[in-house]
Amino acid sequence: MTEAPGPVWNRVHPVTPAVKGWKVLAVLLAIAVQQVGTNIGEAQDLVGTVGWGPVAAVVAAATVVGFVYAAIAWRMTRYAVDSEAVYLHTGVLFRQQRTARLDRVQAIDVVQPLLARLFGLAELKIEVAGGADSAVRLAFLREDQAQQLRNELLARAAGVEFGTEEQPEAPVAPEREVLAVSAGRLIGSLVRSVAIVFLLLGMIAAIVVAVVSREIGAAFGLLPLVLAAGGYLWGRFAGEFNFRAAQSPDGIRLRHGLLESRSQTVPPGRVQAVRISQAWLWRRKDWWRVQINVAGYGQVEEQQTENVLLPVGDRDEALLALWLVLPELGAADPRPVLDAALAGGGGAGEDPFTTSPRAARWLDPWSWSRNGYLVTERALLVRSGRFVRQLVVVPHERTQSVALSQGPLQRRLGVATVLLHSTPGPVAPQVVHLEESVAGALLVEQAARARTARAGAGPERWMRELRAQAARATVDVEREVPQPEPVEPEVPQPEPVEPDAPQPERVEAQLGLPEVAPPVTSQPEPVEPETHQPEVPRP
Repeated sequence: MTEAPGPVWNRVHPVTPAVKGWKVLAVLLAIAVQQVGTNIGEAQDLVGTVGWGPVAAVVAAATVVGFVYAAIAWRMTRYAVDSEAVYLHTGVLFRQQRTARLDRVQAIDVVQPLLARLFGLAELKIEVAGGADSAVRLAFLREDQAQQLRNELLARAAGVEFGTEEQPEAPVAPEREVLAVSAGRLIGSLVRSVAIVFLLLGMIAAIVVAVVSREIGAAFGLLPLVLAAGGYLWGRFAGEFNFRAAQSPDGIRLRHGLLESRSQTVPPGRVQAVRISQAWLWRRKDWWRVQINVAGYGQVEEQQTENVLLPVGDRDEALLALWLVLPELGAADPRPVLDAALAGGGGAGEDPFTTSPRAARWLDPWSWSRNGYLVTERALLVRSGRFVRQLVVVPHERTQSVALSQGPLQRRLGVATVLLHSTPGPVAPQVVHLEESVAGALLVEQAARARTARAGAGPERWMRELRAQAARATVDVEREVPQPEPVEPEVPQPEPVEPDAPQPERVEAQLGLPEVAPPVTSQPEPVEPETHQPEVPRP
């Protein structure tokens, strides 16, 4: 009996040490800035005593050590891919072996830092359902190789067969761009943010302190505030620059980044929760921001860019982004429901949401009449916030667990909070300050709904659906192509043409959004049967 061949092991690009080695120099500069801080005078005295030569020698030696270590690490790094998982072996002093099962893949990203872009390289980041550091990173590969490997992994995860004579390589799924954010709108959203207010106040306070005390060093006490606000604004601008979202059969594709280019692919059904929020300064423009929870995108430093489905957009664009995640809301008329969820509440008009009782005004005097929830066939909608409006949508099958929380003041007022546990991310679903009886009923009913929904929609549902669609398409094509029939002398009569059956209304039309056509795929043209006229003998 012959054993099955094992996976083929490969190395990352040989230029990888040159891309990674500079990080040692960046760490040294960060340590120097942190240690010096406001003691600029002492640093000048130290440099004047020992001179610039030893300082430059220490920096050069540390840089050389960093590049040598990066070269050894490259030598010890290898990866392999088969039909079941991706394998990665790394480590110099401590060897590490990681495996990413394809049926657990949550997202696949192609990341290009600035220096890697100059060399034409890219990092392939495979997010799986696990802890905060469960991603498998293949850094660095050629850009075309990274794109090809991503297509191969997505095809394998979806159950698409390739490597045959008919399909030698992994097919590239078509895509259709549905959302784009211009640089002008992104800058306008940052100007209307709270961070710009803190930045301006910090700069004004620093100038006033410097003028009053007549010492420039006194203004350095406000430097952390200015740097924090400025760093936040720059991170938002650089990370969300040139943002585009596309619809594809293999998931939602997101592209963004100024210095570091990032291309994300989130397979269908991997989004755990959605939050649509609107800051108070955005209300006049009716701008909204859409963020998502995806298993694997749990690290705090990555939530600012990786968990964003739409940085800024109007209401129609925000609802279109929600439609990409949840095509069917489970409501007969979804647009009025979503309008009430985004801007309704406060006791004005008919409200379909179950809101907090009047006793909750002692705990939340501004938003108690707006806070509430609504249950549909597909998801739980949670509305909250007065100055910062928020709508959280949690599909029933993505509810991890449900809990009830009640503090001492809540017990005295007879209210409680229902917590919906989700994967780590920016969205923390909770329905605050409900009546005790209402909160208890929601706890039991939502647990039952989640259990029922998970029974019919497991994590591999999208693979089964794609396979079923492919099978149905094959059967339809075989039915459309007529089989050869024996030639008869009679000419077949044309069949009566029946009127077209009415088609169901599209989801975009129900939401009042512009129609988004599905990706165009080539369909086989129907083959018309040839007609043979009988030959008439001449007299």
